Amino acid sequence: MAGPNPLLSGAAGRCPNCGEGHLFEGFLTVSQKCDACGFNLAEADSGDGPAVFVILIAGLITAFGALFTMFAIRSVLLTLIIWLPMTLVIVLVLLRPMKGLMLAAQFMNKASQARHD
Repeated sequence: MAGPNPLLSGAAGRCPNCGEGHLFEGFLTVSQKCDACGFNLAEADSGDGPAVFVILIAGLITAFGALFTMFAIRSVLLTLIIWLPMTLVIVLVLLRPMKGLMLAAQFMNKASQARHD
């Protein structure tokens, strides 16, 4: 029987090894080890990868939306009122799943920081 898909588990904030334990202790703090299977998660490090992808995705959505709002409504104040908070929401929604995906990709590809041995 095959194990869980590491990428789906990581995006959901679960251990990429078993799919059961929690990957994060806080919002973005990686757990020391999985509470279900005991897998060592402390050595996994995603670096700046998740932030780069979040910046690219959120920037595309925000820039397109702000430009559309500016040309459709022609109000700078309304554009700022809508898209400044929306940028914050988009970034906060995407950051945790993207970090989980990057950590799961390390596990799946047996990167040196997240080895099985």
